Amino acid sequence: MRRQTFLLIVILLSAWSLTIGQTTYIKAGRIVDTENGTVRSNQTIVVETGKIKQIGEGIAVPAGAAVIDLSRSTVLPGLFDMHTHLCMDVNPGRDAGRYYYTTLNDPDSFRAIQGVVNAKTMLEAGFTTVRDIGNEGNYACTSVRRAIGRGMVPGPTVVNAGRIIAPYGGQFQLQPDKQKLAEPEYFFADTREEMVKGIRENIHYGAGVIKIVVDDQRYIYSIEDIKFMIDEAARSGLKLAAHCWTAAGAHNAAAAGVASIEHGFDMNDEDLALAKKNGVVLVGTDYLGLRSAAPERAQWVDRLKRAHRIGVTMAYGTDVIDQRVGFTRGTEAIAGIDIWAEAGLPAKAILLAMTGNAARLLGVEKVRGMLQVGMAADLIAVPENPLENINTLKNVSFVMKNGAVIRK
Repeated sequence: MRRQTFLLIVILLSAWSLTIGQTTYIKAGRIVDTENGTVRSNQTIVVETGKIKQIGEGIAVPAGAAVIDLSRSTVLPGLFDMHTHLCMDVNPGRDAGRYYYTTLNDPDSFRAIQGVVNAKTMLEAGFTTVRDIGNEGNYACTSVRRAIGRGMVPGPTVVNAGRIIAPYGGQFQLQPDKQKLAEPEYFFADTREEMVKGIRENIHYGAGVIKIVVDDQRYIYSIEDIKFMIDEAARSGLKLAAHCWTAAGAHNAAAAGVASIEHGFDMNDEDLALAKKNGVVLVGTDYLGLRSAAPERAQWVDRLKRAHRIGVTMAYGTDVIDQRVGFTRGTEAIAGIDIWAEAGLPAKAILLAMTGNAARLLGVEKVRGMLQVGMAADLIAVPENPLENINTLKNVSFVMKNGAVIRK
């Protein structure tokens, strides 16, 4: 019996080592360099142990090797969504379009399941990396990230924020006899001691980025408050993302030098220039303009145009939370490119926001975000050249993450 068990273990370990060490040859009709906005034809990508081992033209493919034929497709790095909420599905009929009701109606256990479903569809749509930016209840998305990391469920690489740190009330209007209804969605922090505690609790429970709400109440975080939290997060190697809806909130965040401003809906040219000067990345969540009335949509488009003209570094982020019949979280997220195109941004800028800029903001640019030797084999294939037709990103036909074929 012991001998049979030993032999079974040897066989399983041998099969595992063969799988890990397998070399795959991908024949690509075209490869897009999203950093430079250039295209190379007739390339072969060699993938081994989850990483890109070689890229080039005329690479010999050994007899009997595993080959993936994408010779009629365009291959590019996997996409990033830098502002997603995997563990939140707003039900329009039940929640009246308000995510506050969603937080009351859906327990965290169910929200984790929503996160698993949404993560799968995001990956299938070509998003191989996402930053989950909060609104996940009591660390539901930490559980989703762990399950994906262990290979229990399919999904993109996830960096999650945990509980959002905010001035009292967060983004809700509370009532004195129902003071706890915004927790644990938010962690209220109005003193320096509370700010430290909020950051450290988030890190302890698995956050990879710290998210704060700067405004949304009459009282907002000051420049000094934000700098204090930037420094505290940096002690553990984490960056600070700042929700800014108002002009005053965006100004304070830009002046403090946060890693990213989320939304920046009401930013003026002076604060966009300040963000550029201080190296602040704008994650504009411009997808929201697609679901807005005409005046608001025009403001989203205008802010996007001005940010591009001024030269602010931008990373693609959507803020999709609504359930829509006939759509998945992934197909909704990729639809966000429509408003970038409406604003007249060139395809090169859109692709860079969805890959290299996002990778640098996340701090993974040495691992993901580009098709280069030594990088993780995160790549997608589409029918056309996205530099010529950005809408081809809506027709992803192949997805590979860490060298594993997800969609073929």
